[in-house]
Amino acid sequence: MKIPTPFGRSRKPAGPPVPFIVGVTRSGTTLLRLMLDAHPDLAIPPETNFIPSLIKATRKSGTSCDEAHGIVTGHRQWGDFNLDSGELLSRYCALDRIDPETTIRAFFELYAEREGKPRWGDKTPNYVKRMKQIEKWIPEARFIHMIRDGRDAALSRFKRVLKEPPPMETVAERWVRKIQDARSDGADLDYIEVQYEELVRDTEPQLRRVADFIELPWDDCMLRYYEGAEARLAEMHRDLPGAEGKPLRPADHRKEAHVLTSKPPDPSRLARWKEEMAPADIAAFESVAEPLLREFGYEVLGDGAATSVEGTSK
Repeated sequence: MKIPTPFGRSRKPAGPPVPFIVGVTRSGTTLLRLMLDAHPDLAIPPETNFIPSLIKATRKSGTSCDEAHGIVTGHRQWGDFNLDSGELLSRYCALDRIDPETTIRAFFELYAEREGKPRWGDKTPNYVKRMKQIEKWIPEARFIHMIRDGRDAALSRFKRVLKEPPPMETVAERWVRKIQDARSDGADLDYIEVQYEELVRDTEPQLRRVADFIELPWDDCMLRYYEGAEARLAEMHRDLPGAEGKPLRPADHRKEAHVLTSKPPDPSRLARWKEEMAPADIAAFESVAEPLLREFGYEVLGDGAATSVEGTSK
């Protein structure tokens, strides 16, 4: 089925479009981040995750620059950015006002400056639930929703979890709900969907579609993202802090999760669920998600050869 994209309105941006890459966990958001970040004009840091807390605190009058600074630097992800805490504080205290817009922009502008690039973006999968909130403060935000076969996304995710995964029916329900909710929110936003499988199989056409959407001039270096991927991801090769001094995610687990990004896209690794997922788990996932799987052109049990949704352009 052909999915019309982007959903929703198209407005004249206040400045250059700011890409926000969102989606269900393990849906190819890191791959797209590295592709776009390889462009000489665009810097996209590791996942931020602090924006909702920053918005909540700074939308109230009277928030100090120290308070805003503490929210960002106190977040467990702060160490991934390799930024100078004092420099961020200086930037915040020099702002004419402290609110969500100014503090969000100041952080990303500092990161982009460190990378020597004029534009910035974000890649945080969980912001798929926060798109409207973000767009309120960053009106030139353009949301790129990465979508992957939910069975492969689940397989990839739960290979790396240290605790018992939830029932597969629950995983499927969450996959369906997140996509449906994102589409509902996307109707009022600058929003497109990109299927992971199409990005892997037909990389250049899909990447050109994304570049056009965010008004980023084409550069072939985006196709060679893998040459610098290992160095780019090195900034987050550390234990992710958790509660009581225990790592939420050890450094080696974080590195392993993205090891394939240092190689060109490999279509042979698509649809791994057919070989690696238990038949009972496949049946459980499809019992919930079959209609949406079919809508995207994904194979369901007994369908035969898989097909994919034809890419569409803005």
